[in-house]
Amino acid sequence: MTIKLGICGVGSFADCFIPLFNAHPDVESVILCDLDAERLAEKCERFGNTETCASLDELCETDVDAIAIITQHHLHGPQAVQALKAGKHVYSAVPSAISIEEISALVKAVEETGNVYMIGETSYYYPCTIYCRKRFEQGDFGHVVYGEGEYYHDYKHGCYDIAKNRHGKDWEKYYGIPPMFYPTHSTSMIVSVTGAHATHVCGMGFVDRHEDNLYAREDNIWKNPFSNETMLCKMSDGSMARISEFRRIGHPGTVGMSLYGTEGSYEEQVGSQVWAVTDRSKCEDLKEQLACKEIAPENELMAKITSSDGTHRDVSSVHDVARLPKEFLGLPNAHNGSHQFLVDDFVTACVNGKQPVNNVWDAARYLVPGLIAHESALQGGVLMDVPDFGDCPK
Repeated sequence: MTIKLGICGVGSFADCFIPLFNAHPDVESVILCDLDAERLAEKCERFGNTETCASLDELCETDVDAIAIITQHHLHGPQAVQALKAGKHVYSAVPSAISIEEISALVKAVEETGNVYMIGETSYYYPCTIYCRKRFEQGDFGHVVYGEGEYYHDYKHGCYDIAKNRHGKDWEKYYGIPPMFYPTHSTSMIVSVTGAHATHVCGMGFVDRHEDNLYAREDNIWKNPFSNETMLCKMSDGSMARISEFRRIGHPGTVGMSLYGTEGSYEEQVGSQVWAVTDRSKCEDLKEQLACKEIAPENELMAKITSSDGTHRDVSSVHDVARLPKEFLGLPNAHNGSHQFLVDDFVTACVNGKQPVNNVWDAARYLVPGLIAHESALQGGVLMDVPDFGDCPK
């Protein structure tokens, strides 16, 4: 069985995924869709696609089995619901939604249609997350006590240009989305390792002081004063977690985690990754093991699937590259080796008719704590309950 797939939104981020969906052996054909006709034509010429649609409405009327949504953040939730109700499976770039109402509608749409939904959460396949997930499954952490996750991304690192490209002359109105509306890179690391979810959160925010004054503009649609936000979480397994989302920060930038248990811990700082236990002599330096690099064909890990004319790019020794289609050899694999795994997860789920990892229930647990924490921060850090949509049905 193969599927037909449409990609809605062919901006710069879609460039990472069009080649992968084109190459997947279980994808029969790919239709590209964008409101910008000139951009659409350029991407078709670049990637060799021939079929196009001018809008999501038009794409939903075609016979595609699935739609990958790679549009602006605030459009993901409603567009995913539209596609699901049109009978399509859905892959969505993060975040899944930007409000409790939107994520509620999304979960309901998946439950009612029975279609596959997957959030493209890259952190799920970061080397540190894979490593910790395996050690957690082996019981090496003991009882998890405390976790930390952070996404430090100063807006000087290309975000001004992205905002201008996405929103044109009105970009300043859309700049300054609350950082906790985009917590999933951080929260998913802890949630996908331990399986626990936040039950209560309190949030705090740093009121922006930058000279461009973009957060405080009267016409900003978000009405959000915070450029940096942190939340403390009470988790369902009895542990605690701290999540930080910073957008004005003198830092090289990171998506990282640390996780501390009664028997062992994983600790990450700038330039270091360590497995730690109470016996200092048995602590392990993991920096080389978790480093992402191009793995050459002669590497033993690649022997089963690597030919002399290509490599799987940007993977670490903990990535299970043997499960990937051989057609992915040499194709893009950005965000610490995650993209190829995400695409394969989604296509496989569509073919099998089973909800994948990073399903809509996972997506809700990645997102909702941040939405509630922002409300808490606006109220001075009060402790608030986090609604939960439950586990993925078996």
